Formats: sequence, structure tokens, C-alpha cells
Amino acid sequence: MVIFAALGLSLLIPSLAEFLSRPFVRLGGKVRGTGDEPAGVGRSLLLGVSTGLLWAPCAGPILGLILTGAVVAGPTAHTFFLLVAFALGAACSLAVALLAGGKAFAMMKRSLGTEEWIRRGLGVAVLVGVIAIASGWDRGILQRVSLASTSGIEQSLVDRIHPPADTSTSNLESRSGAAMTASGGQGGPAMTGPAMTSTAGQGPAMMAMVSKSPQAELKDDGTFPSLSGAVTWLNSPPLSSSDLKGKVVVIDFWTYSCINCLRAIPYVEAWSEKYKADGLVVIGVHTPEFAFEKDTANVAKAVRDLKISYPVAVDSNYAIWRAFHNNYWPAHYFIDGQGKIRYHHFGEGEYDQSEKIIQQLLREKNGKLQASGLVKECAFGAQAAADLNDLRSPETYVGYARTDNYLSPERITKDAPASYTVPGRIDVNNWGLGGKWDVGAERAMLATAPGKIVFRFHARDLHLVLGPGKDGKPVRFRVLLDGARPAGDHGADADAQGNGTVKDYRLYQLIRQKGKIEDRTFQIEFLAPGVQAFAFTFG
Repeated sequence: MVIFAALGLSLLIPSLAEFLSRPFVRLGGKVRGTGDEPAGVGRSLLLGVSTGLLWAPCAGPILGLILTGAVVAGPTAHTFFLLVAFALGAACSLAVALLAGGKAFAMMKRSLGTEEWIRRGLGVAVLVGVIAIASGWDRGILQRVSLASTSGIEQSLVDRIHPPADTSTSNLESRSGAAMTASGGQGGPAMTGPAMTSTAGQGPAMMAMVSKSPQAELKDDGTFPSLSGAVTWLNSPPLSSSDLKGKVVVIDFWTYSCINCLRAIPYVEAWSEKYKADGLVVIGVHTPEFAFEKDTANVAKAVRDLKISYPVAVDSNYAIWRAFHNNYWPAHYFIDGQGKIRYHHFGEGEYDQSEKIIQQLLREKNGKLQASGLVKECAFGAQAAADLNDLRSPETYVGYARTDNYLSPERITKDAPASYTVPGRIDVNNWGLGGKWDVGAERAMLATAPGKIVFRFHARDLHLVLGPGKDGKPVRFRVLLDGARPAGDHGADADAQGNGTVKDYRLYQLIRQKGKIEDRTFQIEFLAPGVQAFAFTFG
């Protein structure tokens, strides 16, 4: 920032520019030499190197892009002509510099009658940029620009490229619209792709997808697929698509450690209660992401804790997921009384529009339907709606298969215990380990207590998916926020002193800030070995 500030001032003040450039002018004069001196090999080499320093940052990335395309696609006529065009362009620019030299640049300079004003404008722009970086404006602006009004476009592209009724098979998975590639479609390790709305990518991001698409149009997206293949059913005997003929059905794909799914459940439950007398059947299809979510007892406990009353199919083998050709958590499919999928929505949001779809499908079945109005949010704790205006941190996985922004000085040792050091300085959205951890594909397990995890984040809420270890023994932890007890900013699973206990495999809300949202440093210290950490999510 100091260098940029000096450059900006030099563009505004000619005398300062002359003073700062004087050493470089002298050096250039020595390298170039006078007209009477013979051109030596050393001077020519230095002149070529200095030219390359100017040329490479501009032209180098283009050449790199072309060569990368050649490596990926193989030698083709297209690649050949791209390389020829690049070579001709580079040769022309260097030929002008070689043959015309100073005369060409002097002529160009004379043609810029407004050069002084251009210089001043650039100087002001550079100084504004320095101020923006120093104050953190740049991050906020870029985050807002990157997330603004893109999710509707994303969903439209997803619908066109890979509609639900497509007969192709895919193991693409996502939480909330962020693309991920699963290993074998079994809820195992997934490789993170573009972050949701994200700049996945991006990531990261990984923000909750709250679509802002226009009023939905009902269409025929295919026939109600089979519901067979579930490991078991909760809250209901097994159901089939033929059993549900004549009913309006909403299918909710979810998994119980997914914060985006948790925030959608209160609306799904409210729809079930409000419209079941009118012929609506809501079915939750629990398709796991992590291995512990395949445990039927864990799923049953989550259903009880979340007070879910509608039928839940435990889809641990991905049978129903594949039948729907689904790619996302959460995903909602709306099926009419004739067994046709008429609408779908991926990710959080558009709850009002989704309820209007339900009403429309029910009216098609019963024109005398009197139901009106829309359900209102009534969620608490981790299920409360995210504060999207101040959400700058993406979902971040701790296991090595999908991790990103890891900052501890030691490289991650895969599937073996190793010692890690908490990073001394940590930037927003970076994280690190402290202590001895055994890092696996989807989780990190503490080998020796105590152990720490730190994360620099920007969000109202911070959640961490945790498990007590293979023996099921509870593990106590202590949370710090910027090195102090969280006090009033503690989450539902920690007290004001930052103390809490990992008893079950689930998502734990550890921070909920009450005041102004800023970049904060989170630290959690575990006081016993065996605890497993899976993923950070934010809200």
C-alpha cells in the first residue's frame, strides 16, 4: 500500500515523479549507453531482460492460457493457429519497438494532448484504491458484486444443462447450489467446485443460495420417480409413487448436518401442517453427505430433535437421489396429483414462491381450495435465517479431500497423526490447526489433547459440524472470540464463557453475534482426544 500510495502521488505531482524516477533513469542510461559506445553483449542482455519484465506480465498469462489449452485438448489446428497468431502479435509489437524505437513513442506521446489530466486521474484512482484496501472496502464491495443477482441465472443454467428429468446419470452434488463432485455418489468425500453463487467456489464460496428468479412457470419435468431403495422410513410406513397418486407431493432432499437444509426445514414443516388436510404430502428424503449421517439412529435422533412430523425416507444408499437425478442439498420437487414433476427449486430461499406453487397445484386438484396467505418464519437457533448482508465466509471443510484456505505452516499429513501449529497471523476465511491431529478425507480427529482449530471469519453465525469420536465419549471444548470469552456473542451450543460439550454427531452453533459484524478470529480448544471436526458453516 505504501508503494501504491507513492506511485499515486507521483502521478499527481510531476516533481515527485521526477525525483522517484531519477535513479531508474540513470540506470537505464547506463544500460543503454551513449550512441558513441559499441553495443555489448552484457548491455543487450540487460536491455532484453528489462523489456521482458514489462512484456511478461501482460502477454505471459495469454501465452500460459493458450499452452494450457493445448495440454488439455491436445495438439489441434485450433491450438496451432492460436500460437501462430500470438507469435505474430508479439513479433509486431517488438518490431515496432526495435525499428521505430524512440520516434514511435515520441509520436504517441505528442498525440496525447490530455496526458496531464490522464495522469492526474490515474493518480486519484490509485490513491482511492489504497484507501479502499486499507479500510477493507474492497472486500465488501467485491463480495457484494460477486454475489449480487447471480443465483437466478445459475439456477436457469442448471435447469437447461441438467434438468431433473434428464436420463443421464450424474454424481454431482452440492449444498445450496455450490457444485461439488462426490466420490461414487455415496455421500463420501466431495471435491468442491465453484462456490455457490460463489465465486467457487467458491468458492467458495460457499454462501446460501437465495434465488431471486421471476415468477415460476409450472411445466412437465417428468414422471414421479420411484421411492424404493430407502434403508428405512421414519414417521411413516414405506410410501411409493403409486400410493401417492391423486396427492400433491413435495419432496425435500436434505441431510441433517447441512445448515442450508436446517434453515429450510421450518418452512417445509409449516407447509405440511398447513396443507395436509387439503391433500398435500411432504416427504423428506435424507441423503447423507458424511459417513456418520448414514447411521439410521443418528438420523432418527435428528428427526426427533428437529420436531419433523412428516414422513422421512432414509436414503443412505442414494437410491432415491439417483432416481430423481438430484444434485443439491436442499432440493425441493413439487409433484401434482397426476404424478408429474411440475416445478423444482435448489437451495434456500423463494419460500413464498414455493408455497404459491403448492397452492396452485392444490387448486388444480380442487378448485374450491380456500387456503390463502403464506407461512411466516418462526425458526430459532441454527435454523434462523442467515444474515446475508454480512455473510462473507464460505462453507469450509476440514478433511483434506475438500479443504481450502488452510494456513498452518505444516502441510496436512493424510490419514496419519501429525503435529500442527496455529498460524501466527491469519487473514479472513483462513484457518489452521494446533496440536496433534489425524486428518482424514472428510474429517480431522484429535489424536492428543489439547488441540485447537482457529478460523478468521466474517458472518453473524459460526457453526462447526462435530462428532465425539468412535467411542462416543463426550468431549468438552472452550470457545474464544478474538482471544476472549464470547459473552453475549455465544451460540446455542456454547455458554457465555465459551464452554460446551460434543455429545452427538451434528452441527453445533458456536457463535451468534449480537452487535456489528466484523472480521473476527474464532478459536475452539478441545480438552480431550477423539473429537472429530468436519466442516465450518456460517449464517
